[in-house]
Amino acid sequence: MLRLQNNIFLLLIVILTSCGFVDLRQIGISTEPGRADSVLPLASSPVVIKFDTQMIKHEAEGVLHISSDLGTVTGDKSWNGNNLYFVPVGGWTAGIRYTLSLRGNVRSADGREIRIDHHVSFYAINRNTPPLLEWFSPSSGESVRTNDLVLEFHFSRPMDRLSVESALLLDGITNRNFEWEEDHILKVNVERTLSPWVLYNWTLRDSARSSDGVPLPKTYTGYFTTDLDQILPEVTEIFPVLFSDGNWYPTGSPIETGLGIGQGIAIEFSKPMGESALRALRFEPSLSGRTEFLSQDSIVYIFTRDPEPETMYTLIVLGDTRDREGLRIGEDLRINFIPDIPILNVLSFTADGIVYDINSEAQNVIPIRANPATGEVNFSLRFSLMFGLEEKLNTPQRINISPFFPRTLSSAVIQSVNWISDDRLIMQWLGLMPGGADRHYYRLVIPGGRGGISSGTGIFMKEDLILILEVIP
Repeated sequence: MLRLQNNIFLLLIVILTSCGFVDLRQIGISTEPGRADSVLPLASSPVVIKFDTQMIKHEAEGVLHISSDLGTVTGDKSWNGNNLYFVPVGGWTAGIRYTLSLRGNVRSADGREIRIDHHVSFYAINRNTPPLLEWFSPSSGESVRTNDLVLEFHFSRPMDRLSVESALLLDGITNRNFEWEEDHILKVNVERTLSPWVLYNWTLRDSARSSDGVPLPKTYTGYFTTDLDQILPEVTEIFPVLFSDGNWYPTGSPIETGLGIGQGIAIEFSKPMGESALRALRFEPSLSGRTEFLSQDSIVYIFTRDPEPETMYTLIVLGDTRDREGLRIGEDLRINFIPDIPILNVLSFTADGIVYDINSEAQNVIPIRANPATGEVNFSLRFSLMFGLEEKLNTPQRINISPFFPRTLSSAVIQSVNWISDDRLIMQWLGLMPGGADRHYYRLVIPGGRGGISSGTGIFMKEDLILILEVIP
């Protein structure tokens, strides 16, 4: 009876198996890489999950996960027969330890099911040690100057230069150049002066790689402050200077009253100054000129033409003027000065033995005798300053006598001139017709201003001198 029962049971198993109702075979699975800490040869090498039968694909894909210390790896999944391929987007990174995980239930196309819980670690390209940032300068929190700053980064291994330069972020610093020493020391030369008293941050991202492709294990950060110099610049002295033999020399006179013809103004500072010092000066009223450095801590203002005499000017040194560290003076400095440049004046007019004080006679009528036949008149002018030889030649040609009333009077011409001294001029004119019952008036004009007569370079009358001459017999 027992033998009959066993035979019936075996027969049922055979019948059920032959009809496809139950398949007790185990699903075969293998992976590439298959051993722990093995190395994939290329950045594009695939991870392969091999099944020995056709699988329900979306279930098989769902149990596949690859991760590293950087997070989950995303990639493209594809099938070749019963093999599932995984290729990471962007490729594998050298030296990174990855973990392949298969966890969950999967089913074959013929209905068999298996629960998988499989993990294997692996690398790609190489298993080299990651590089480290061993030292950097300035150190975090260090105080530095604003000029000629060089940042240094020392690595434990030779680095891929482009990846490091791309990974280095310097907040607020755009003008810089990179210099490498033996691929493991990077120097960053900052080409422009930084702003003073500012905190600057830098970041070296973990995308920086060694020359064999292994990235930094972490992102490094640091900061420094441009506050090493905390002494503000100031103006120490302002004085007139005279150019001689290719150099500017102090005259020894005070700026308030001592600025002479052809001189410049020197400004000395307490510290070496930056380029802003060349734009530091303003004048009220305006004066044209240019500024040059005398030394690292002094400048000179060179006038295009001399200031006007007897005029008060205000020299302004702008508060935004900065030293080489970028520190500002702080407030505008103002100083008033009157140039020590003489004004040329006509002190007296002498005719017919009578001396007229020009200061009281200007714009008034001066009687002067003329020869009725020739219209000859003679007079002398006494000036307040001595004339040079060239100015003696030019001055008489600038003086003019013209009819004033009536307009129909004949014109006057110069007969002769004679300088009896460096400041006295005698003039003889012809053609001035004396009046009778009707008075005759002529106008004597001695031109002033920069276009008028001059006793020397930069010395002239402030304005035209006009005298009305009444010509009498």
